[in-house]
Amino acid sequence: MRQLTAPELHRLSPLDFKNSEKLPVWLLLENVRSLHNVGSVFRTADAFRLAGLYLTGYTGQPPHRELHRTALGAEDTVEWTHHPDAVALTDLLRAQGHGIFAVELTDQSSALTDWAWDFQRPLTLVLGNEVEGVSPGLLKCCDGSVEIPQGGTKHSLNVSVCAGVVAWELYRQWVARH
Repeated sequence: MRQLTAPELHRLSPLDFKNSEKLPVWLLLENVRSLHNVGSVFRTADAFRLAGLYLTGYTGQPPHRELHRTALGAEDTVEWTHHPDAVALTDLLRAQGHGIFAVELTDQSSALTDWAWDFQRPLTLVLGNEVEGVSPGLLKCCDGSVEIPQGGTKHSLNVSVCAGVVAWELYRQWVARH
């Protein structure tokens, strides 16, 4: 066994990535403090060809050296916008036809393993602050919530790990339909 070389991976060029069909899924980061987490979410969005990121509140945004350390250039390929007010953004997204779901443990969460999106309209997944999760005000703006089933003693994952798990599951579902 050997690792594949970069040419063997047949990765898209940045221009080809920009012009490629995207999974109609956006991640909304609410007040994510760690620039390393934000950079990692950029890489995840690139890896699974997500439509883009909404960075809200005090979530860090490019250009920033610390963010770039984990994004490794994905901040240049993934579409993103910054919005100071996540609640106001959800009103705009809903008017544009987005389904809006929090990735959060709630009394009405559906397990990610039991949840599927039809991809007939855009989907925005809301990921909250590393300590507080999705704020109560923003949670009220969501159509529902999904949770990642876990079997350990902790009931949370790092926000960037969480983004990777949900992005992979939605990418898997999307590829299966195409």
